[in-house]
Order: sequence, then C-alpha cells, then structure tokens
Amino acid sequence: MSDLAPNIPEVVAEVSALFERYEQALIDKNVEVLDATFWNSPHAIRLANHEHGYGFDRIHAHRVARVPGPGTKEKRLRLDVVTVGRDIATVTLVYKARGKDMTGRQMQTWVRFADVGWKVIAAHVSMIGETPVL
Repeated sequence: MSDLAPNIPEVVAEVSALFERYEQALIDKNVEVLDATFWNSPHAIRLANHEHGYGFDRIHAHRVARVPGPGTKEKRLRLDVVTVGRDIATVTLVYKARGKDMTGRQMQTWVRFADVGWKVIAAHVSMIGETPVL
C-alpha cells in the first residue's frame, strides 16, 4: 500500500499551490487559469449555489458569465489538503461567507493525468446557516 501513502509532503505542496492559483483566478476572473484547472471532459462536474456544471463546456460557460470581484469568501476557517499516493487529492475549504451570516464549504477532487497534469474532476460549493464545529 505504500504507493497509496497519504499526504506525501511534496504532493501536498504541489496541490496546495494549484489550489491557491485557482482561488486567485476566481478573484481575478482569469478564465484561462480557471479552465486550465478543470478536467476538459464531459464527465467533469462543478456544483455550486447558482451552478449545475455537468461537463467542461457548462463549467466554462458559467466562468465566462461570472462577474469578477472579491467573491464570497471573507475569512478562511479551515483548509485541508489530503493526498492519496501521488495522483489523487481532495481539497476542502470552510470559510465565513462575505456579507452573510453563513458558512461556505468548498470541496474539490483532483487527479493527476499523465498527459495534462493535475485537474479538478469534481467540485462542490455550498452554504449553511450555522458555523460548524471544526
């Protein structure tokens, strides 16, 4: 099972850097980086408060229509990057929603493909009314 070792430090660092790049691209509305982050496949999924992105084309269309700005995140409450081996990772972020009495939750599943590198194959963003125990 050593080939599926959890949280190899250099893999965690690699995925963490890609996640931060994605987060900055959301603020900047850098569609090129946002698109490059997701798997270009009809099987990619991104579900969010105002989006049901089934397939890369629908995810891209939402990106293009989105208004740039500081986004919904006021303060990070918890960020977890968990890797399994060298080619699978999840990123989970819990945050205080900007201007709302709500907590946001964001999850991404990352896979490293031999031909295109790390890509998000599935993502989910949602809000809840209470602050969770972390």
